[in-house]
Amino acid sequence: MIILITGATHTGKTKLAQQLLERLHYPYLSIDHLKMGLIRSGNTDLTPDDDDELTDYLWPVVREWIKTAIENSQDLIVEGCYIPFDWREDLDSEYLSKIKFICLALTDEYIDANFEDIKSHASDIESRLDESYLTIDLIKEDNQRFIAGFEEAGERIVLIDSCYDETVGKILEELT
Repeated sequence: MIILITGATHTGKTKLAQQLLERLHYPYLSIDHLKMGLIRSGNTDLTPDDDDELTDYLWPVVREWIKTAIENSQDLIVEGCYIPFDWREDLDSEYLSKIKFICLALTDEYIDANFEDIKSHASDIESRLDESYLTIDLIKEDNQRFIAGFEEAGERIVLIDSCYDETVGKILEELT
């Protein structure tokens, strides 16, 4: 099985992937690591701020990793924000049947009530070097973009609107 986790910035994608790895013992691929490897190696002129272009650039590679894992009967967790809204159009039904898709998003109300807590958990799994850019408006805008894009594509979105741990706990129960 492939577990594909996406969502806006600071929604806990990496934390969820880590928790699934610990419970299921599936390896996981961070699309952010792939992105930074390609940027740092000079294999692209894109920068970490080129989100839309990075999605177009990274998705074909990630898609083929997913297909290869499925063809080899391997389990894999893939997490990152660089999943196109119409990702299903690139995969045949034989692949889609082996993918569990999760999109995490925070409601505006949750962000308003928990902004300091969101920031305090930013480095729970990975060390973020610079969070000075992070504002309530940026997080809200990014979450609204993910919600609108994946809703339009017909995807189920896991909305975190009250208790983060309870919402993520339900996902973990469902998958483990």
